[in-house]
Amino acid sequence: MNAEIELENSYCARNYHPLPVVLTRGSGVWVWDVDGRKYLDMMSAYSAVSHGHCHPRLVNVVQQQVAKLNIVSRAFHSDTLGPFLKRACELTGQDRGLPMNTGAEAVETAIKAARKWAYQVKGVAAGQAEIIACSGNFHGRTIAVVAMSDEPQYQSGFGPFPPGFKLVDYGDIGALERAITRNTAAFLVEPIQGEGGIIIPPDGYLRACQDLCRRHNVLLIADEIQTGLGRTGKFLACEHEGVVPDGLVLGKALGGGIMPVSLFLARREVMDVFTPGDHGSTFGGNPLSAAIGLESLNVLVEEKLAEASAEQGKYLLERLQALRSPLIADVRGRGLFIGIEIDPAQARARRVCEELMRRGLLSKETHETVVRLAPPLVIDRSQIDWAVAQIDEVLKMLERIRMAS
Repeated sequence: MNAEIELENSYCARNYHPLPVVLTRGSGVWVWDVDGRKYLDMMSAYSAVSHGHCHPRLVNVVQQQVAKLNIVSRAFHSDTLGPFLKRACELTGQDRGLPMNTGAEAVETAIKAARKWAYQVKGVAAGQAEIIACSGNFHGRTIAVVAMSDEPQYQSGFGPFPPGFKLVDYGDIGALERAITRNTAAFLVEPIQGEGGIIIPPDGYLRACQDLCRRHNVLLIADEIQTGLGRTGKFLACEHEGVVPDGLVLGKALGGGIMPVSLFLARREVMDVFTPGDHGSTFGGNPLSAAIGLESLNVLVEEKLAEASAEQGKYLLERLQALRSPLIADVRGRGLFIGIEIDPAQARARRVCEELMRRGLLSKETHETVVRLAPPLVIDRSQIDWAVAQIDEVLKMLERIRMAS
């Protein structure tokens, strides 16, 4: 076993099951391991590296800001936070933003905002506010957030959980309508479920959710931590159906693949329930993260990365759907957010990822049956062709092994 892996296994909690590769350097769509071997990154750190590794503009902003001012806490103003939030609000159609660090923190912020809005604005009785989420969701791993999960492992051993959450079937507008009551504060939904296996709801679902929530005075909050910022071929995945949610959660790519940066954005009526002392974060919105966040937004727009995701994602999806392998149960996706579902009777998705790693392509399985493909949005067609060739060869090899056994 590699010495770096042994050291990590000795001192790190076993809360992940990474592939056995030790990375030390990255540039664009490529990463290198400690032995100098080169890999095509088809994971982008779960969409956090949408701009590509070490994007020169982002590296330059970091170098300049690190030498200037980094952390002062929100006890004072800084000259980077306002421009960052202004740009984020302009691009998303929201009125105000509340900066945090990780996606899970931003989801927790959305929960707090929705509950307080329900009490102060909607008139829900104290302590009775409910938030509806979807089966198969993934919004993070904090105690309140996993209270919304229906994944047994995410909850096992961590209870008791806070009340006030309901689950409905993803993609079922009738189930949502039946679940709404006078106490419903918000419906929290991923436009595409990433960790759930790149699950795309029926056409028109998000629009129907928006209309339903408007009729019942329920906040529609979109978790676009993975799907936002160009990943699906639009700046926001909600834009595919012309939906502007009442609240929006962003993270991952917002930090440019360099540091954790997240936002909860919302219309003024929702965000104005917060008063000084209600909520906060020592590091949220710090000068360094705000400078990186602003530049990451500017790069996405100016380099047309959402448009690139739409074009290259369409090409990648078509190439994958043309593969003829009994190991493939389904190929689905939008933009550069694609899942290859492996028939569990034929092979394990983990094995597929391990064999791809040996060929110089890095991906990761989700829910044990889906190989997730979410490369940096700067990937080009020749790199896609090479990736598809590796996938094709691995599937053929595993089929030969299965037939011989």
